[in-house]
Amino acid sequence: MRGGTSKAVIFLRSDLPDDHAEWDDIFLAALGSPDPNGRQLNGMGGGISSLSKVCIVGPSDRDDADVDYTFAQVSVDRNNVGYGANCGNMSSAIGPFSVDEGLVAVNGDNALVRIYNTNTDKIIHSRFAMDGDMAAVDGDFDLKGVSGTGAPVRLEFHSPGGAATGRLLPTGNVIDEIAVEGLGVIEASLIDAANPVVFVEAKAMGATGTEAPADIDARAELMGWLEDIRAQATVMMGIAKTTKDASENFPSSPYVGMVAPPQDAETLAGETIKAADGDLTARILSSGNTHRALPLTGALCCATAVRIEGTINHRHARSRPEGDDIRIMQPSGIVPVVCTVTNGPDGWVAEQAGVYRTQRRLFEGRVLVPGA
Repeated sequence: MRGGTSKAVIFLRSDLPDDHAEWDDIFLAALGSPDPNGRQLNGMGGGISSLSKVCIVGPSDRDDADVDYTFAQVSVDRNNVGYGANCGNMSSAIGPFSVDEGLVAVNGDNALVRIYNTNTDKIIHSRFAMDGDMAAVDGDFDLKGVSGTGAPVRLEFHSPGGAATGRLLPTGNVIDEIAVEGLGVIEASLIDAANPVVFVEAKAMGATGTEAPADIDARAELMGWLEDIRAQATVMMGIAKTTKDASENFPSSPYVGMVAPPQDAETLAGETIKAADGDLTARILSSGNTHRALPLTGALCCATAVRIEGTINHRHARSRPEGDDIRIMQPSGIVPVVCTVTNGPDGWVAEQAGVYRTQRRLFEGRVLVPGA
């Protein structure tokens, strides 16, 4: 299925072995990894991180959820399957998948599916229209980065703070300093909301923040700096014990993002977006790739950071009243995110974050993997 601006092979939990230790080999073979050529030609992957994903869905035993959903990020060129984070874009496909597969019964024209994400121990509410007995697909919602239009899926992430680390501010700081060889000491904001992300200023990296993803990927020195920052932040967040461990075993968590003030920019579709229409410019990387459209959880974290005074994101974002969307300017256009963040006796708290996506089932059947 396509979910938002990502694509994944979705498995019913009941179709997989009971022993989770057997899952990785199945997922790697199904996607065609590892592929040193970076194409995943021997499987269902698409050669970049946003197209190299797996979702596992089954009924939930929880009182507050209808289905359990586990996300797996499959590395393209490495023998690695990561379960340390959720994919927000693919989360938009889970509700419709659950209804269409008969895991959740719906009466009426609109559905609510309560999803428990096992990666982050968080609840997501998925709301969408029905088309008869199936989730609606056709509609007029235009999701930037996806051709055509579709029926909107509203995703509501409840208490998204501390999804991977247990804390919205994993280090307790809104600004940390990270020493980067060849670059010097740079400021960073380490935020964990929906997924952990380390944010830095684009200008501190010698960039504008409006660069196309392929141009960022082609700058070897810049990519090296960003991975160094990401690896150090992984340790600072308590996700990995060493930077070597971070690079080898946690390539997709946390993300690393570059932010800048709103600027005129050209999208991947060749359209011009105006600075006046956005609030913050952002680029996000994971697994060695710059995302063509911001990962949904990355966008949620980015917007949440805007609402936290003193962060890199807050410093560069246009001021917006509470309750208004944060309009993030990214390679495929502008994505609006609504989030509620408060500062009380216990510090900053992310109460809720929401966004709209579209989804579509692309095929159904069997994927063949080599036997043992």
